[in-house]
Amino acid sequence: MRTPSLAFLLVIIVTLLPGATAHAAQDADPIVHAEALTRNPLYKSGPLPGTPCAEPPVKAGDVASVRGYLTPLVKCLDQAWAAQFAKERLPFEKPAVRFITRPEKICGDAWGEHVQAIYCSSTRQIVVMLDKSVVDRPEDLFLMDVIAHEYGHHVQNMAGIWRAYDRLPSDDDAESYEQTRRHELQAECLAGAFIGSVWPSLRRTAEDWETLLDDDRESGDETGEARTHGKGRNMADWLDRGYRAAGPAGCNTWSASAAAVA
Repeated sequence: MRTPSLAFLLVIIVTLLPGATAHAAQDADPIVHAEALTRNPLYKSGPLPGTPCAEPPVKAGDVASVRGYLTPLVKCLDQAWAAQFAKERLPFEKPAVRFITRPEKICGDAWGEHVQAIYCSSTRQIVVMLDKSVVDRPEDLFLMDVIAHEYGHHVQNMAGIWRAYDRLPSDDDAESYEQTRRHELQAECLAGAFIGSVWPSLRRTAEDWETLLDDDRESGDETGEARTHGKGRNMADWLDRGYRAAGPAGCNTWSASAAAVA
């Protein structure tokens, strides 16, 4: 989940997760008994291939332009992650991706307020909302992070991580929330891994990357009541870990300390 900074677009990245009641979360323990989470073969697959990926220009106020920016990125994500899974001879299927301009039910649930994108694990579908709040102020690198984050959830699904996470027992709300944060921060790290792998082809600067990290720092759980996506500093840290590794090796949130996923 993302909450806005004063200078940034109000967007929230949402995944359809197991329910939890809204109580303040406390630190729990790292996951220790689920090898699909802590020792997944994807972590040993090395850097993602350096897929060349172009960024089309984005025109404010033009839905087609924003969709035209994201569509080539989806193809790059397909190519990069299919090749990554092939390294470890793991099965992989591309997700379906849809763009909508008004709320609708996804996975049987109503579209939430300020929700920007959703991944539905049962249908393997990413749905991105291109509403006025996004189209009128399209921050292109942030849009890349949005689509790469949701694709990260699909990667978790294909790697068996999602199913293992969904089956984790929890003793209380605090533990359930921490598991959810591990899940979401890993998706953000996987987004960073993809962005890091294609960065040389984007003609971007170090300042561009720092701006995206700052956006994460200003969009953490501190800005709202939910404790499901991590503090801003941890969101930025895991995004940066993935970027620097340019692959999933840096994204094992399940073995990280409680502080790293707070």
